[in-house]
Amino acid sequence: MQTAIIVGGNFAGITTALELKRKGGKEFRVIVIDRSSQFVFMPSLVWVPFKRREIKDITLSRVEILTRHDVEFVLAEAQQVDPNAQIVKTSAGNFNYDQLVICTGPKVNYNIAPGVAEFTHYIGTPSGAMKTRQSLEEFKKNPGPVVIGATQSAGCMGAGYEFLFNFEKWCREQKIRDKVDIHWITPEHYLGHFGMDGMTGGQTLFKTFFKLFNMHVHTEVAIDKVDAENVYLNDGTVLPYKFSMLMPQFIGDDFVSNSPELKATPTGFIPVGNDYRHPDFPNIWAAGIAVSFPIPWHAGKVPFVAPKTGFPSDITGKVVAENIMRVLKGKELKQKYWGDIPALCIMDAGKKEVLIVGNRLFKPRAIAIMMPNLLYDFSKVLFEKYFLWKTKKGYAFFP
Repeated sequence: MQTAIIVGGNFAGITTALELKRKGGKEFRVIVIDRSSQFVFMPSLVWVPFKRREIKDITLSRVEILTRHDVEFVLAEAQQVDPNAQIVKTSAGNFNYDQLVICTGPKVNYNIAPGVAEFTHYIGTPSGAMKTRQSLEEFKKNPGPVVIGATQSAGCMGAGYEFLFNFEKWCREQKIRDKVDIHWITPEHYLGHFGMDGMTGGQTLFKTFFKLFNMHVHTEVAIDKVDAENVYLNDGTVLPYKFSMLMPQFIGDDFVSNSPELKATPTGFIPVGNDYRHPDFPNIWAAGIAVSFPIPWHAGKVPFVAPKTGFPSDITGKVVAENIMRVLKGKELKQKYWGDIPALCIMDAGKKEVLIVGNRLFKPRAIAIMMPNLLYDFSKVLFEKYFLWKTKKGYAFFP
């Protein structure tokens, strides 16, 4: 029996574990190591500040899901890997492995500019979403100018756009919109770039949205610093604010940076081939946000990167599980460059939505559609319900 350890248990990790156990059966002892026993559906955190969701509504027990499918769960912090001895060191002791899959997700670089950590909000964690909710309750008592967006080197602009449109709608519902001047700041070349070089019609669509909702735009800007009253941009613009939410840079988890043999990139992501296998250690794999991959477009004046969302994380987890089985059977490995994964996204726009569909994440694309639904965000809601259902049941093989 082979022992496969998966470090990290969110989108990529839970998919890899369930698929590997389903495909490998009694051939594999599968262990998931994570510092939290809870699986959180991160895309819905954008609704928590506006009381459209509670954290419990989008949270599942990793322990229940995994143990039901004969996957072991270890509640611990993975600290380091010794790839030569094939040992994962954790806060709960050391674990030997035959195959290791790193699905550690991101660490947030709050120190991307002075003051970002102290004075702005971030909705990408349950605690951050709840702190944002509390701040909005205070903000509506004394509304004023707002700065929302993404910092330099960010790669998750989509969540920033979602928060922006939900915030604008919330202001109208609270009857304070006329007192709130909204500024959107982004390192993107243009609105709707999303770190994937845009989609057909996207730039025009987003320009229309921003004009319709009377919001100010600052593209290709970086943050020099933030203090208690102002956001200072690198082009000399000073934006006063009463509330700010920014999507910062993602960097690799400490587990990766504490393991120098992995030869991670300067930002802490793992070099792999299109089979998601480490070039130096054939029994080490990576999936999801932990993966480093080449980007075919170039940033302009300000650096930013490609998005690493739930759908590619799910796909790469399945590729890794399949390839581990192929290694054992002596078969050729499956190749799936990150940029060849379809671009499938539903962007919430404040009880409206934009459906983004492309046959490839990066250009060139044979299919590229960005279609607004101005009536309701039923697709986003439906996807949330579907994904939570399939995850709870352990149906990782479902699309």
